[in-house]
Amino acid sequence: MITLQNISKTYGELAVLQDINLTIPKAKIVSIVGASGAGKTTLLQIIGTLLKPDAGSIVFNDQQIDQYNEAQLALFRNQRIGFVFQFHHLLPEFSAFENICLPAYIAKTPSKQVEQKADELLAFLKLTHRKTHKPNELSGGEQQRVAVARALINSPELILADEPSGNLDTLNKKELHQLFFDLRDHYNQTFVIVTHDMELAEMSDMTIRMKDGRIIDPETI
Repeated sequence: MITLQNISKTYGELAVLQDINLTIPKAKIVSIVGASGAGKTTLLQIIGTLLKPDAGSIVFNDQQIDQYNEAQLALFRNQRIGFVFQFHHLLPEFSAFENICLPAYIAKTPSKQVEQKADELLAFLKLTHRKTHKPNELSGGEQQRVAVARALINSPELILADEPSGNLDTLNKKELHQLFFDLRDHYNQTFVIVTHDMELAEMSDMTIRMKDGRIIDPETI
């Protein structure tokens, strides 16, 4: 699905990523682990086209996306990639339903289609009863599930998550992790997740271990 070849990224004299080679298969959950400063988030941002590498290539389903211009990359991100972050970044003035719909409205998807998909996701995530609630009326776990639904609304081929359970308590963390596997099975969804949670890493289909900007042990669990 995604192949990274000889990816490097530096800031001044600091080599953040060094000669990264990685293949991410479809419909798998891939965890990226390592100490702070290992390059995990930078790698995730490059996979998500939020950053451009200084060297190397990124092939996404036979398309070499590192050659895209900014307008092409923005369209690519909106249509092909969903993002989930540690801080959910929901818009406080909008309801859960409206937050979920927003990326699809930006993509100019017909309203009826958007709303049907949003209702489907709310039902799958067991959030239908919270549809009209605003973020400050939701628990932390509910807010993060709304953020996951928002990432899924455009039916992206890839979900990228950066410490998605970092702010959740133990119960909500376990529920969110299980949700990722349910989504993989139900929607054939691919996840790449940066995490410090070794329980999630051990559950994953593949774990990428990083140190000092390098992959040191890509391992299938």
